[in-house]
Amino acid sequence: MKKQTYTEAVAELELILSELENSGEVNMELIAEKVKRAAVLMEFCKKQLHELDTDLEKILSELGN
Repeated sequence: MKKQTYTEAVAELELILSELENSGEVNMELIAEKVKRAAVLMEFCKKQLHELDTDLEKILSELGN
């Protein structure tokens, strides 16, 4: 199984949001499952952005020397 990318995670989040917004049914188990998955995806994206920020700071610091 290949590692999910940031772009794929964002696309999946957008799909989940769209499904929740456009679903006429109120299946609490399904909604809870989608919300849990969205939380996992958001945490993944947050970590990816933090790592990118750290890498950029390091690069900029090296360029400044």
